[in-house]
Amino acid sequence: MFVELRVPPVGESITEVAVGEWLKAEGDFVRVDEAVVVVETDKVNLDVPSPVAGRITRVCKARGELARVGDVLAEIEPGTAPEAASETAEKAGSGTPPGEPKAATSSANQPRVMPSAARVLALGGLDASAAAATGPGGRVLKEDAVRAVQAKLAPPVPDSAPSGDFRQEERVPMTPLRQTVARRLVEAQQAAALLTTFNEVDMTAVLALRVEHKETFEARYGVKLGFMAFFVKAVVDALRAFPAINAEIRGTDIVYRNYYDIGIAVGGGKGLVVPILRNAERMSFADVEKQIAEYGRRAKDNKLKLAELQGGTFSISNGGVYGSLLSTPIVNPPQSGILGMHAIQDRPMAVQGQVVVRPMMYLALTYDHRLVDGREAVGFLKRIKACIEAPVRLLLEV
Repeated sequence: MFVELRVPPVGESITEVAVGEWLKAEGDFVRVDEAVVVVETDKVNLDVPSPVAGRITRVCKARGELARVGDVLAEIEPGTAPEAASETAEKAGSGTPPGEPKAATSSANQPRVMPSAARVLALGGLDASAAAATGPGGRVLKEDAVRAVQAKLAPPVPDSAPSGDFRQEERVPMTPLRQTVARRLVEAQQAAALLTTFNEVDMTAVLALRVEHKETFEARYGVKLGFMAFFVKAVVDALRAFPAINAEIRGTDIVYRNYYDIGIAVGGGKGLVVPILRNAERMSFADVEKQIAEYGRRAKDNKLKLAELQGGTFSISNGGVYGSLLSTPIVNPPQSGILGMHAIQDRPMAVQGQVVVRPMMYLALTYDHRLVDGREAVGFLKRIKACIEAPVRLLLEV
């Protein structure tokens, strides 16, 4: 009697996933609730756990294949892993004393080849020894087999040969996340009247505050005092002053909001994701820094929850962490605006008739011109500039 491992429900309106990395292979034993395979959606990656303890007898979907919710991913034969008994029997039969390493045998050194990899190797006229195994437990995966066949068809370029003599192409399917990002970026450009306006801000005051209070802040809250907390607070203040930038168009109506859910763009393991700071107006500086740090850690491990990526009334993108000096961010529909932060650069500035060197940052606001006028966009950036250059405004709300 086999138990089927199926694609679980992964979120409202999501019906299709891509099969990601197989954490277990055919023939492996798994425990109850042990992760077997990763499925990828257009937002997050999810581990699919085994509903029973047993041995995987058949893998039904290869890595990279598309599957619908409810499709069978694998078949599992219920049972327990005979690891302890097998190890004892092997040691007794070989005469190896307990605790001593067992001598290698020719069969133990043969790599395990995944079915999809075996097909690729057979088509390329190669055996398993030609592929470098990178899978769990020394298994040969499909991508290992593809690389081996490619190496056979196009061997490495000799040192003496010009590098341009051998050129290769590799065609791989787009991940669901990249497909969604591509689709939404095109939709944003086609459905909205996007315009970008710029300003610059002197970061002297914020840098001084960070230097003065960073040790006390970290000791008390267990997180570093970064720039994002200042900008999140400044954005909330500016959105209150210019509510149209926090609104959205629904049909022929404008929906204004009295809450501020701020999306923070972070680089994840599979690409750019934008988790949401819910009710940012109620968050302290420490709350903001803690939440952003937590999102960043889980984004790298593809552990963000789908609900954490949905919604949002306004977004912030910090290209400065990658060294960007100036860019035009794209609005995330149905939002009406996004703030782009950039790298801090020392530049000569005229201050009270004197030329002084100040740490400056360019700011960019991309907005939907159907809803937001240029006057409001310029005023929004000037408000952020005022709050960052005199952070006491955030405390006094002036």
